[in-house]
Amino acid sequence: MRVQAVARGLRVSPQKARLVADQIRGRNIHEALSILEHDVQKSAKFVKKVLDSAVSNAEQNLDADIDELSISEIYVNEGFRMKRFRARARGRGTRIIKRTCNITVAVSDHLDDE
Repeated sequence: MRVQAVARGLRVSPQKARLVADQIRGRNIHEALSILEHDVQKSAKFVKKVLDSAVSNAEQNLDADIDELSISEIYVNEGFRMKRFRARARGRGTRIIKRTCNITVAVSDHLDDE
C-alpha cells in the first residue's frame, strides 16, 4: 500500500526544501516527525505538514497502522516563479525571481518495501 500527499506553491526555494527532505528520506514516521519538530528551518514546517497529511490519508482511506508506516518516497520539485523588479541605479531595474516548490511525500507499509 502506498499513499501520497502533495503541497504546491510553497514559498521556499526548492534547494532549501531538499535539504530537509534528504534528512528524513527512508525513515519511519516517528523518527521523521521527531527530526522535523526539532529542525529550525522554515521548510521543515512545510515538510511536516505534508507528512502529516500523507499519514492521515493512509489512516483514513486505507485503515493503515501508523506504527508500520515509513517514508517510501519524498521529493521536492520546482514550482512557479514569481518575477519582481527592483529599482537600480540610473533608472534601470533588475529582475528578482522568488522561487516556490512542490513537495510530494509518499508513505507505505514496511511490507511493501523492496
